[in-house]
Amino acid sequence: MFVPLIAMQFTSEVEWKISDFLMMGSLLFGAAFLIEFVMRKVKSIKKRIILFGIILFTFFLIWIELAVGIFGTSWAGS
Repeated sequence: MFVPLIAMQFTSEVEWKISDFLMMGSLLFGAAFLIEFVMRKVKSIKKRIILFGIILFTFFLIWIELAVGIFGTSWAGS
């Protein structure tokens, strides 16, 4: 999250609001929490890999939707 913060100091093309930082922080925290939970509870390596893939796919899908609105939901970015 430092990249957009630093970029905002040098260019007007990056315009994150505090809500953007909070949303990205909660997405990162949520994904990290779920991955840690899977690491502790799931013993099978194959199941771990599948669950990690699902968690990361969901994380990236939400991130992309918030950034550019690929599905056109009401909470997509402009």
